[in-house]
Amino acid sequence: MKNKSSIKTITICALFTALISIGAFIRIPISLVPITLQTFFVSLAGLTLGKKRAAISCSLYLLLGLIGLPVFTQGGGLGYMFNPTFGYLIGFVTGAYIMGIISGSSTSYKRLFTAVFSGMAVIYLIGTIYYYIITVFYLRNSIAPLSLLTTCVFISLPSDIITSILAVFIGKRLKKHIL
Repeated sequence: MKNKSSIKTITICALFTALISIGAFIRIPISLVPITLQTFFVSLAGLTLGKKRAAISCSLYLLLGLIGLPVFTQGGGLGYMFNPTFGYLIGFVTGAYIMGIISGSSTSYKRLFTAVFSGMAVIYLIGTIYYYIITVFYLRNSIAPLSLLTTCVFISLPSDIITSILAVFIGKRLKKHIL
C-alpha cells in the first residue's frame, strides 16, 4: 500500500509542477512583473496538497527552470537568478508551504482564505525584497519606494486577489479528492 501512496504523491507533485509551468505562459505583460496564472496554481497546490507536497511541486518547478528548461516567463537557466522577478519564484516555495501549514486538512472557507492570503503575502514580500536587491545592488539602478511597490505589488495585486479567491473555491472541492 505504501508504494501506491508514493506513486500518487509523485504524480500529483508532477501534475502541479506542470500546471505552474503552464501558468507561466498564460500571462498579461503589463509591467516588469507580468501577471500570470502561476500564483493561481501555486495557491491551488498550497491549499490542496499539504505543506510538503506543495513545496515539492514548487521546488521542482524552480529546479527545472534553473537547469535550463524554459519554464519561467522569460526562459530558464542559472542566469535567471539575476532577473529581478526571480524572488517571486523563490517565494512560491515558501508561500505554498505556508498555505499548506495554515490550511491543513481543513475545508472551512475562513481557514482557506487565511491560508491563501498569508501565502500570497509571503510571495509578495520575498518577491519585492529580491526585486529591490537585484535592481539596486546588481543592476545598480535606484528605485523609489512607491515605484517599487507599484511595480512589485499594486499592478498585479488585483488579479492575484481574484485568482486567490478562485483557488479557494476550487481548492475546497479538490481537497476532498486529493488528500
